[in-house]
Amino acid sequence: MTQTALTATPVRLSVDTALNLLPGLAISAVVAGSALALQAVERHVIGFAWVEALVLAILIGAGLRLFWSPSSRFMPGIRFSAKTLLEVAVALLGATVSGAAVVALGPWLLLAIIGVVAVAIAGGFLIGRAFGLPPAMALLVACGNAICGNSAIAAIAPVIEAEGEDVAAAIGFTAVLGIAVVLLVPVVGHLLGYQATGVGVLAGLTVYAVPQVLAAAAPAGAAAIQTGAVVKLVRVLMLGPVSLVLGLLHARTIHKGQRPKLSHLVPWFIIAFLALMGLRSAGLIPEAILVPLDHGVTAMTLMAMAALGLMVDPKAVVRAGPRVAAVAGISALMIGALAVGAITILRLG
Repeated sequence: MTQTALTATPVRLSVDTALNLLPGLAISAVVAGSALALQAVERHVIGFAWVEALVLAILIGAGLRLFWSPSSRFMPGIRFSAKTLLEVAVALLGATVSGAAVVALGPWLLLAIIGVVAVAIAGGFLIGRAFGLPPAMALLVACGNAICGNSAIAAIAPVIEAEGEDVAAAIGFTAVLGIAVVLLVPVVGHLLGYQATGVGVLAGLTVYAVPQVLAAAAPAGAAAIQTGAVVKLVRVLMLGPVSLVLGLLHARTIHKGQRPKLSHLVPWFIIAFLALMGLRSAGLIPEAILVPLDHGVTAMTLMAMAALGLMVDPKAVVRAGPRVAAVAGISALMIGALAVGAITILRLG
């Protein structure tokens, strides 16, 4: 074989692989773009996104699946979007998280946040199992409630190798519940007589997404918003350690009696997440790239959610619906009680 043939073969293989992925990537991108467009319509009509694009992407993908089953031409790119793109997005998410603001919380509040997250994950998992949810789905719902909703579910799913139906159900019902939590936080804070700090801590400990935390804390003023954002940051920081622990436990479960490889114990994207988080905290990642990086992470996650929707059996999600809704609701009430308990003990109300 000539030198030209030797050098051309990898290029040809690479081009063939890209062309093989293109149809599935394209349909995933179209679904993701449709979700973004619908979110923009929501904001224009009612002033805010009632259903976020991540949820819409899954719903559109699953809805499309009701009428059309992707052929073998589309599946390679859809699988790539659902797995590889999601893993890359989780890795890059580490660069958007900084630990610099954590110090301002003080050790007792920091410990309280860690404790609430840990108890919420364990309690939520046990509640899910008590309602008959499969272990993976119970864990996804528990982590979504305890850490940061859709983002946590999307990050944990590849670590524990969750099925698409589990991810879709967990994200769908947790997202709906997240809206209710945003509306309830100001009401609960007022009824309990909390000042700005108490409302901020309550919002930071219970609400899922950072923008939602700001919305929930806003009625109590700027101090509540700032406190809520920092408390929420610590919850987001828990995503790395939680993913690492779950990855280790999952690897040991599926490799009983054998010595698993390092890549099975600690997925590459979790190592990358922690490394990038460390670089960000050390000030080694330029601030100028954070906004476009965040947009890139959002785009890849949207495509991944669209692909998961396209791989979902909607009938399976409907069958799991009532139990998932019940587990998510009870878990949210538990987290609310834990948050109120922490605020009371630390006298932050």
